[in-house]
Amino acid sequence: MNSSAVYAKIVQFPDWKQALSAAAMTSAEREGHRRAILTFLKYCKARHVPASVAVIRQYLQSAPAHRAALRWFYQEGVRSGLGAQRSGRPRLADSAARSANAGRIPPLAAVDLGGADWERDLIKAARSAGFLWRTEETYRAWATRFARFLAPRSPYAATKADVGAFLTSLAVEQRAAPSTQKQALNALVFLLQEALHRDLGEFDFRRAAPRKRVPTVLTREECAALFAQMAGTPKLMAELMYGSGLRLMELLRLRVQDLDLERQRLQVRGGKGNQDRVTVLPATLVPRLRAQVERLRDLHRADRDARLPGVWLPEGLARKWPKAGERWQWQWLFPSRETSVDPASGVRRRHHVIDSTFQNLVRRAADKAKITKRVTPHVLRHSFATHLLESGSDIRTVQELLGHASVETTQIYTHVMQKPGLGVRSPLDG
Repeated sequence: MNSSAVYAKIVQFPDWKQALSAAAMTSAEREGHRRAILTFLKYCKARHVPASVAVIRQYLQSAPAHRAALRWFYQEGVRSGLGAQRSGRPRLADSAARSANAGRIPPLAAVDLGGADWERDLIKAARSAGFLWRTEETYRAWATRFARFLAPRSPYAATKADVGAFLTSLAVEQRAAPSTQKQALNALVFLLQEALHRDLGEFDFRRAAPRKRVPTVLTREECAALFAQMAGTPKLMAELMYGSGLRLMELLRLRVQDLDLERQRLQVRGGKGNQDRVTVLPATLVPRLRAQVERLRDLHRADRDARLPGVWLPEGLARKWPKAGERWQWQWLFPSRETSVDPASGVRRRHHVIDSTFQNLVRRAADKAKITKRVTPHVLRHSFATHLLESGSDIRTVQELLGHASVETTQIYTHVMQKPGLGVRSPLDG
């Protein structure tokens, strides 16, 4: 194996603690290895990167004292992974395949129970409260940052003054946005009060300076110019996102059964807040969507002939109907061209198009169209809402189509309409 391939390998070694306890070394060495490995894994988690040779090399530039511990971790992980491969459960996976799916599929709940005691308590409380995986992931990330802020003290010893100091540092030293600070506040209050059962009471902190932001919106002409620079499936995806007002992950997670071409309706499942909704399906896209579905039938048939595992399903659904992922109705509407390794289970299957891939395609199309605004896929959703309001649609209707919990959220688009203020004309035009 060449050096570049070695650097690209990811080491999954969930049983390293048990292996370390049985290693032939002194208790002092074992404790030093344990602390070094935990610190490295926290480093990887904070940066949302897997443990690999490349990451270890980068990490050791700032922590050379941990070299012996991480050498043991890698060598034992490789040895453990090779044994797992012989038993049919690989623990070494291709870096590109894993990074493509990283953060997209929640790990199995039974094996993702956290490391430190405070983290395990947080996970238990979050799942008891019925949090979505992404909410749990966000709260765990803030709790980890707070634990580093407190170090060497434990979050169990945290006081309301510590919480206030952390939130103040976000506003003063890091100049975080009010929404970021509010997210951190919610996460830490949940951690201390619900997970660690500590009564915070009232506490003071410096609030981030409020910032009024208006969304970037493309004109209809700019939307047409953007779409003209795209072709094939990416163009269909962009037009569907604009024509139906979808969020990016709502678009990517569409399945065949979510299309109602006859009634021109689109079912969005598990949107923000885990809410389902129905939105409009553009009539002009119906013929191309039919062609897309027919093309997918051939791909689905080829996957079944190759005996590939079914597509990913939510964990509870997969337990109830283990073979549902192989059925036609559950196939992704926009699948990836190549199969990839599921980071949760190590199974190679077909996933949907990766979000970063589509984001890059939209940015490149905007550059080719010479649009001077900062264009991301979410700008298409902003444009959908604004153009509906400009054409006279009721704001409550737009709210339902977008899936906003509050009409106040939808009202922000009234500030970027081409003619705000109920058609008021400028006195210069008069």
